[in-house]
Amino acid sequence: MPQSTALHTASDKLMERAERSMPGGVNSPVRAFRAVGGHPLFIARALGSRVFDADDNAYLDYIGSWGPAILGHAHPKVVRAVADTAAKGLSFGAPTEGEVRFADVIIERYPSIQMMRCVSSGTEATMSALRVARGFTGRDVIVKFDGAYHGHSDALLVKAGSGAATFGNPDSAGIPSASVENTATLAYNDPSALSELFERDGARIAAVIVEPVSGNMGLVPPQPQFLEAILELCQKHGALSIFDEVMTGCRVARGGAQGLFGMRPDLTCLGKVVGGGLPLAVYGGRTDVMQRIAPLGPVYQAGTLSGNPIAVQAGLATLALLDEPAYERLEVLGSRLQTGLERALRETNTPGVVQRVGSMLTVFFHRGPVRSWRDAAASDTKRFGTWHRGLVTRGVYWPPSQFEAAFISLAHSEEDIDHTVEAALGALAEAVA
Repeated sequence: MPQSTALHTASDKLMERAERSMPGGVNSPVRAFRAVGGHPLFIARALGSRVFDADDNAYLDYIGSWGPAILGHAHPKVVRAVADTAAKGLSFGAPTEGEVRFADVIIERYPSIQMMRCVSSGTEATMSALRVARGFTGRDVIVKFDGAYHGHSDALLVKAGSGAATFGNPDSAGIPSASVENTATLAYNDPSALSELFERDGARIAAVIVEPVSGNMGLVPPQPQFLEAILELCQKHGALSIFDEVMTGCRVARGGAQGLFGMRPDLTCLGKVVGGGLPLAVYGGRTDVMQRIAPLGPVYQAGTLSGNPIAVQAGLATLALLDEPAYERLEVLGSRLQTGLERALRETNTPGVVQRVGSMLTVFFHRGPVRSWRDAAASDTKRFGTWHRGLVTRGVYWPPSQFEAAFISLAHSEEDIDHTVEAALGALAEAVA
């Protein structure tokens, strides 16, 4: 369904209005499409594997609301659950049976989570998990990895160094140096650097937070022994390991990346898929750690909309449809797309690599492999931008940044995947020319 002549008049007019009332015309930066030099599309509706913009152009969707739409858009069972719950009230600020059922479902899927709390966003989940880790250990230093995004709380917006640990370099204006002076950053997939940091400063480290499969510098899988080293070093030195599975949770496997790799971190953060497309996230872990949270302990965290009844029911309805055959199906579709994209790169002699775990993948315009932010940052972002614009004209809605992962849903068909490959081939040919 090529759309090389598609008009975006309505989206362009909406952007003109939006820029007068919102910074950059958007409520989240990547939506502005500035990284690819294109025009943002204002989405009017979505169904299954497709989104439709304000001009009623249809696109095969590989953004999927940045991950939550694993079933596809507007799945009838999820929509029904939302509608039925909304009819009983939108928010109570009080406990509900749905919250208890939701917690039971999460704990069953994640053996590492013995107790949990609902919050409304991934940023809240990671921020809260780090506060609990500091409160439990009595230490201040947290460790994150270069290229990893864990939400926009002050302590986590730190620019990473070039392999050696770097303390206290804010990656955003408006963050006092004092807010990040206890945040250390290291290269992803470098267990030796982490070991050296622990040997030097282990008594000060409260926690190590990691995306077990990185999705925020593009899709970068963990190298052998990297995640194992994190868990072992944390245990040895009395720090807590935190898996940020806001993106990978219930996405790469039924029990997330930790289920896929057979690991049990001390704390886990979940979001996106578990909320079924509504604002809902989770942090949880060991009972002795979680019991430090108020009202049982001194670590304070609260939220008026935490465990919102509508969001909880959307999450429950979504998770009920995600069994092992669902992930087998996603693996088939992911493999088909990866193979097709690799063929397209070969046929156009384009330097590039496709990296994938389950239904998440990235096409890096880099010879690869991409194992760290240093590798990812060396990608040809200009060529990516040209390719992305070519995809949009061919009816494919791809993440508008070289450094974002694409997502496949259960609503995608083999025909959708094959069309995407042909669109990618045509767009690559244009980019090369």
